[in-house]
Amino acid sequence: MTGIGSSLISPFLSLYVDTLGNFTKKELSFQSGLIFASTFITMAIVSPLWGKLADQKGRKPMLLRASLGMAIMIFSMGFVTKSWQLLLLRLLLGAFSGYTSNSVALMAIITPKEHSGRVLGTLSTGTVAGTLLGPLFGGIVVAHAGYRMTFWITGIIMFFVFLLTVFFVKEHFTPKPKNKVLTAKALTQVIDHPKVIIAMLLTTTILQLTDKAISPILSLYVRQLVHNPQLVTIYSGIVASAPGVVMLFFAPLFGRLGDRIGQYKILLFGLVLSFSIYFTLGFSHAIWQVILLRLFIGVSDSALAPSVQIILSQNSPQEATGRIFSYNQTMQSIGAIGGPLIGSTVSAYFDYRYVFFVSALFIVLNILNYASNFPQLKESRY
Repeated sequence: MTGIGSSLISPFLSLYVDTLGNFTKKELSFQSGLIFASTFITMAIVSPLWGKLADQKGRKPMLLRASLGMAIMIFSMGFVTKSWQLLLLRLLLGAFSGYTSNSVALMAIITPKEHSGRVLGTLSTGTVAGTLLGPLFGGIVVAHAGYRMTFWITGIIMFFVFLLTVFFVKEHFTPKPKNKVLTAKALTQVIDHPKVIIAMLLTTTILQLTDKAISPILSLYVRQLVHNPQLVTIYSGIVASAPGVVMLFFAPLFGRLGDRIGQYKILLFGLVLSFSIYFTLGFSHAIWQVILLRLFIGVSDSALAPSVQIILSQNSPQEATGRIFSYNQTMQSIGAIGGPLIGSTVSAYFDYRYVFFVSALFIVLNILNYASNFPQLKESRY
């Protein structure tokens, strides 16, 4: 449900921004990039605070805070009439986000390390299933009821997430006194392979740069390729959800395979495949090519996102898991801030397809990061 809520409107956000004013192509690119990035600006600032509170108070309070706050902020977005109002609500949304990351931290803590690949892979499947359904459902809603209805529906969905969390999520948590919470220096001392943690945090940042760079322009690029205006939102939904179709099947498979052969091998496979696909996307000229390549992105994403989370959880002591995953969310936010701004800037001055080449360059940086830390990744137990 959270996956549906997060993806119901995001593929069409640039198109929604276009309805809030009379913008040139350059203005629309910059406005879309800033509005996309705004959520992650506040998220990057508050994530360490929420992570520290999670270690002190438990993960369930963080899940309740995130789901109710997201419900209110997203529902309110359906009433905006100016782009600055949407920007303000997106900033506030970032302060309340973090449901999925806290879910991952909770599952990582209660799951035996040797089974974390399977369990977190299954959790990723749930998120991916929602991400798959969201754009398809959102495209239909937009086509028949307009953009605003998608915000209202999303707000209602997130309120149901809040209720489900209140009544069905159980956590046996013993609060820690503030003087027992690990300091940053003590945190490094209880981690067996701190270089692995740092490498995965950097990997997370670059993955977000890669993915979010194309977010503001994806629906605009689809509009450029699809000549029938009535089909733009439908095709945008298909393009946005295409990776989720594949991830639904491959994420659990890669999780189990990584438990057997090593998650670092799965990570390398995902990086190499991802580079090949994004580079090829830069040469696409038809909507069917974009859809086909986005399906293959689903394969690479199935290897990348879960493997990073699994490597983090398997190398994090229980007393520091919440803090490390909050750092991971901060790094996600940093990448998600830079990605849309870079992507919108490139698209404002060049053709949309050049954004895919920029994303491919980001992946090269990730491959170099992987290569420089390969000995530590191989040496770590997992």
